[in-house]
Amino acid sequence: QVQLVESGGGTVQTGGSLRLSCAASGRTWISYAVGWFRQAPGKEHEWVSVIHHDDDSAYYADSAKGRFTISRNNAENIFYLQMMNLKPEDTAVYYCAETTWSHNSWRGLGSWGQGTQVTVSS
Repeated sequence: QVQLVESGGGTVQTGGSLRLSCAASGRTWISYAVGWFRQAPGKEHEWVSVIHHDDDSAYYADSAKGRFTISRNNAENIFYLQMMNLKPEDTAVYYCAETTWSHNSWRGLGSWGQGTQVTVSS
């Protein structure tokens, strides 16, 4: 089993930037895609961005297109989400997870970790 630990959240003003990190430990290989998800207060988890494990193809939710960039460091097994031009509606707890395409959406596999809080003030 792989453990994924998120970090890098914080509080920024509208228009600011943050880079989130997701460090994988335990099993050293990722058998699925890895995605970033977020959960705002009172809402369900929603996928934000996914990077595929074999060819690094990346996918973005409409809310993230043009502002967020997903990437990974294979040597260190770390996944990143660079977020720019942040908006108050990006405020949420962000999670990373092994991910699969199911029922017409990207879905996290396994249990959610601690996540990292992102707060964007107006």
